[in-house]
Amino acid sequence: MHSRFLSAFEALPSTLQTALAPLLNDPDFHAVISADQVTSLQQQTQMEADALALALLPLAASCAVATVSHFNVGAIARGVSGNWYFGANMEFVGTPMQQTVHAEQSAITHAWLRGERQLETITVNYTPCGHCRQFMNELNSGTNILISLPQRAISTLADYLPDAFGPRDLDITTFLMDEVDHGYVAEGDELVQAAVAAANASHAPYSQSHAGVALLTTDGAIVAGRYAENAAFNPSFPPLQAALVLLNMQGGDVRQIKKAVLAEVENATLSQFAATQATLETFGCGELLQVTLYKA
Repeated sequence: MHSRFLSAFEALPSTLQTALAPLLNDPDFHAVISADQVTSLQQQTQMEADALALALLPLAASCAVATVSHFNVGAIARGVSGNWYFGANMEFVGTPMQQTVHAEQSAITHAWLRGERQLETITVNYTPCGHCRQFMNELNSGTNILISLPQRAISTLADYLPDAFGPRDLDITTFLMDEVDHGYVAEGDELVQAAVAAANASHAPYSQSHAGVALLTTDGAIVAGRYAENAAFNPSFPPLQAALVLLNMQGGDVRQIKKAVLAEVENATLSQFAATQATLETFGCGELLQVTLYKA
């Protein structure tokens, strides 16, 4: 079991500990609980789905990197597939606040990068801030997505974000988590191809500034993240942060990043390069390759 889970695990009810132990002790556990595993946990603990998700929040919050606030927030994105994806806030000393990752963004992005196509519920241990409510409004679930909080009735995003402004107001027809392929050609080594593949699945309907980032770690692993744009612009999620979410959920650390590739459109309306480079340098990674996306 990854050491970050130990304290939260030991505080869980014994029946839940017994049911969870095989999952958490699996070296390939990457903060995802499959639909079959959710069903098994429910059977073993006799807990209904929402109660189980709420009980698991301390484990999700254990993934937080709260180096500035020292305030751990955990979230679980529950997909229509039945799979559950952990998420947690991430903060980075030496970078601007804008580089921060919120727990809801983390869980949603984690699900998206794992191939989930739509979410039913976001379970979170603290009320979503306005930033996260707007971020969720970009989803193909729309304002019907459910939000579950401890000791509170389950509500919809529409309840938390009345009179919402979102992509539908701008006649956008492709939403966050819809399956897309922008058709850019993937050539080069494995790291470059991973960055281009990420850009091909990115969500940038407002600027068309598709972008993807791929990271190579010191142990040879590659993780990639995609840009997720938002109708309100500021809640847009950079591709580097998306990759960092996946790295964190897999138990990795930003100090393990050895090399990075950013793939983006030539003369993009919005460029990710300067912010990506500056953030990586604070982690001790000075090797960032910028490649230009093109179509055949």
